[in-house]
Amino acid sequence: MFSMELILAAFGGGVFGALIGALPAFIFTGFVGLIGVAVLASGGAGTILGDVVFGTLLGPHIAFAGGVAAAAYAANKKNYLASGGDILTPLKKTNDVSVILVGGIFGILGYIINGFYASMALPTDTVAMTVFTSGIIARFAFGQTGLFGKYSAQSEVAATTELGKRSFVPDSKSFAFIALYSFGLGLVISYLVDLTQINVLGFCISAALLIFAQMGFDMPATHHITLIAGYAAIATGNIFIGAIFAVISGILCEVAALTFNSYSDTHIDPPATAIFILSFIIFIFI
Repeated sequence: MFSMELILAAFGGGVFGALIGALPAFIFTGFVGLIGVAVLASGGAGTILGDVVFGTLLGPHIAFAGGVAAAAYAANKKNYLASGGDILTPLKKTNDVSVILVGGIFGILGYIINGFYASMALPTDTVAMTVFTSGIIARFAFGQTGLFGKYSAQSEVAATTELGKRSFVPDSKSFAFIALYSFGLGLVISYLVDLTQINVLGFCISAALLIFAQMGFDMPATHHITLIAGYAAIATGNIFIGAIFAVISGILCEVAALTFNSYSDTHIDPPATAIFILSFIIFIFI
C-alpha cells in the first residue's frame, strides 16, 4: 500500500543508492539478504528480506535504480563521470545536491512503479520489471543515445569489431561459455532452493559476490541466473528444469546487454531484463 511514510523512506533509499553508487548498494542487498535468508531458514520472520532487502533501503528498484539514474545525470548533464553507464562509482565525489536529489526522486519513482505493477497483480518479478522501467526512463531523461544506443561504424568501439558490424547476440565462444556456467550454477542453486524452499537464496549469494566486480576483478553478474533457477525449481521441483531456465536467463541477459548497453550513455540493467521476462513465463505457464 502507498503511504507518505514509505514514499519518504523510498526517497532516502534512492539518496543512499546515489551516494554510495548503484552497484555498491546492490552488493549490500546481497549481504543483508544472506542475513535475511539465515533468519528465515532458522524459522524467523521474513522482515529483513521483505522490508529491508526488497524494501525502501536496499530494494533494487529503489537504491540500485536511484544510483543508476543519478549516474546517468551526473555523467550526461554535469560531466562528473566519464560514462553514464558507470554504476560502480559512489557519487559522493560529485558533492552536488542535484545528483543526490535525482537518486532520491528515482527512489520514489521506483517505489511507485513497483507498487503500481504489484497492484495490477502482474505475473512477473515486479521489482526487476521496475528496475528495467526506471532504467528506460533515466535513459530518455538524461541520455542522448536513444533506447538502443547510437551506433556508428566509424566509432572507436565499432572499429574494433569484425567488419564494424554491431552484434545483438554473443559469439559462439561466449555463448558456450555462458551456457555452461549458467547450467552449472542452475543445477546447484536449484538443488539448494528446492531443499530450503527459499527462492532468493541464489540471488543473494550472487549479489554479494559482485563485491569482486567492485574491486576490479572480471566477475560476471549471475543473480539473474540463480534467481530464475530458484523460481523454476520452486515451480517444478525439478533441478534440471531450473538449470535449463538458468541457461536461458544467462543468454538472454547477454542479448539484453548487447541490445541496450552497446553504444549507449546510460545503464539499462540486463539481468533485470532477463529476470522479469523469464519470471513472467515461469509464473504464467509453470
